[in-house]
Amino acid sequence: MTTSRSAGTARGEQRWAGMDVLVVIDSAPVPEDIAMRARRRVDVAGELSSATIGELRAHIPRSVGVVGPPGPAGDRAVARTADQLHHAGLPVVAYRDGALDVEAGVGIHPLTDSGPPIRAARSLIDLIGDTPLVRLDRIGRDLPGVLLGKLELLNPGGSVKDRAALRMVEAAEEEGRLQPGGTIVEPTSGNTGVGLAIVAARRGYRCIFTMPDKIAREKVALLRAYGAEVVVCPTAVDPGHPDSYYSVARRLTETTPGAFQPDQYSNPHNPEAHLLTTGPEIWEQTSGRITHLVASIGTGGTISGTGRYLKDRNPAIQVIGADPAGSVYSGGTGRPYLVEGIGEDFWPAVYDRDIADRVVMVSDRDSFLTARRVTREEGVLIGGSGGTAVWAALEVGRDAGPDAVIVVVIPDSGRGYLSKVYDDMWMADHGFLRAVGIGGNTVGELLAAKAQVIPPLVHVHPDETIRAAIATLREYGVSQMPVVKAEPPVSLAEVVGTVTDRDLLGQLVADSRSLDEPVETVMGPPLPMVGSGEPVDVASARLAEAAAVLVLDGGHPTGIITRSDLLDFLSGSPTREPGR
Repeated sequence: MTTSRSAGTARGEQRWAGMDVLVVIDSAPVPEDIAMRARRRVDVAGELSSATIGELRAHIPRSVGVVGPPGPAGDRAVARTADQLHHAGLPVVAYRDGALDVEAGVGIHPLTDSGPPIRAARSLIDLIGDTPLVRLDRIGRDLPGVLLGKLELLNPGGSVKDRAALRMVEAAEEEGRLQPGGTIVEPTSGNTGVGLAIVAARRGYRCIFTMPDKIAREKVALLRAYGAEVVVCPTAVDPGHPDSYYSVARRLTETTPGAFQPDQYSNPHNPEAHLLTTGPEIWEQTSGRITHLVASIGTGGTISGTGRYLKDRNPAIQVIGADPAGSVYSGGTGRPYLVEGIGEDFWPAVYDRDIADRVVMVSDRDSFLTARRVTREEGVLIGGSGGTAVWAALEVGRDAGPDAVIVVVIPDSGRGYLSKVYDDMWMADHGFLRAVGIGGNTVGELLAAKAQVIPPLVHVHPDETIRAAIATLREYGVSQMPVVKAEPPVSLAEVVGTVTDRDLLGQLVADSRSLDEPVETVMGPPLPMVGSGEPVDVASARLAEAAAVLVLDGGHPTGIITRSDLLDFLSGSPTREPGR
């Protein structure tokens, strides 16, 4: 017996159960909201075979949905298939607008929403892009022109990397390089990983990300919150080293079945995302009045794609790159720095070297302090790389005319850096902030007094011999010194350990023939650190736990102070001569 019933009546009588399978007849179009409800899709052509019905019954689905092509023939096909499944003992829901002649017990749900429109995006990834511009009049008060911030931090994943992540995944699906149920593997400083994780969560992919160990812990926790697996790797190794986060990602891609590595550094769809979206948005938002684009450079995708679009519209537009001191883009050799997510120690393939008219080198200190200033004065919480870009924009804007319209890309939010850039203790310990305590004296003043008789940073390299280290300790009359990978000025990441007279003595007692062994075989961990602008009472507290501490100024080690140095300084005693 068949019954004709309306979709509304059937919905009222049928208790909804989660749809495990959606049967699609003759490749019929399926609304996304219905497609996303199904855990599995089965495509059939014409009649439903007994083998397909048997396979469906074997999995005991809670509910099987049926969708068919439009028109009367589609109505008949949906009704026929729904009845077949119902006869096989399966709970069935036919998705159709209007009445449908089906057997009693077959549920009917509307295919489309016939009610008043609901203002809601179909998914989070539909909210990627179309970010606003905001005037930065307070931070740019001394500029003759207009300073505007492109707020990429308002993307769903909180950064500009959402754009590239979406486009790279879409392209991989189109090209067949990423199959359903596959795994995305990528080396990332965090933001690209978040963008990929959001897209993967929506589309059912597994994610494995490799990250350098300098990345803020909030970013690691965030990626894991999205269900991604995170492998943390050392920062202070060459890109080709087996333990670098690039090498580990390549190895995981090769050994993980169904793995796909977007490789944002060489994937042409990275800059393409900005050519298609970011550039056109800025052009439209400024009514074509933009005169300068300023963007910090990471992979080079944002500046290359956005800059290319804008220069194609108006070749007179100046494209300015902002780069951490030490990165190759501004003439560095790739030595480490503290700002995250930008700068490189190699030249990525996606970076268009001809696009930037100028690249401005920005120190960690200027990046971090500018980020804090923007947050404090404009109420926009930005990350350290945003501070890099804004500092460069201010530098360029001073020489621009009153008609200048400078757009600076704010790549991400400061929420991922609360334990670093926005933590006063972290900033002070790294020598970025000055905080005077008891007596009004700072660690920097103590170190300056000591530096009158010995070099500011007595050090040794890991490949130097124990014999050479002993000679250095004797020459300067010190009992410990840092082991560093480069000549000063060194970055914190280039400090790999500490060697002490006690360590050397123990080694020689154990093996008197080891004088020509490298220092790295006997060195201990790096010393605790204290910022040059911190009060001496902070140094005193650190020295209660260690015989010496490493002094940092602007993120760079500048010397060592010991308990004896502190005693001499506080007592007003003359600084001891070397060897005493």
